[in-house]
Amino acid sequence: MKYRGQMETSLLNDKKIRPIQFRKWDDARRDFARRDKDRALVEELKASIHQKGLRRPILLGVSERYPTDVYVGDGHHRAVALMELGIRSFPFHWYWIKNFGVRMEHEPFPYHLLGL
Repeated sequence: MKYRGQMETSLLNDKKIRPIQFRKWDDARRDFARRDKDRALVEELKASIHQKGLRRPILLGVSERYPTDVYVGDGHHRAVALMELGIRSFPFHWYWIKNFGVRMEHEPFPYHLLGL
């Protein structure tokens, strides 16, 4: 079974857990706000999270080559919704990006990579 953890939302920032599809989290927010489809998705997620909590974990990736590079591999819209709602923590799965491919982890997340 994949490891499922809980992490502080405050770690979703430009220094600890970055967005892989954007340079910075503000870039993701601006991009989502500019496009109707993305804006609507974030609003739907905010309503759903407010009512039921976040049910689908955010996927975090860690590069074996650059282990201090932790990023959101899947769940950028969910991450932005969490940040906008001020939710304190979120569920996540994580994976290593190894030279031979990606491996979903069953072990606890290595929090020391975040300087914690």
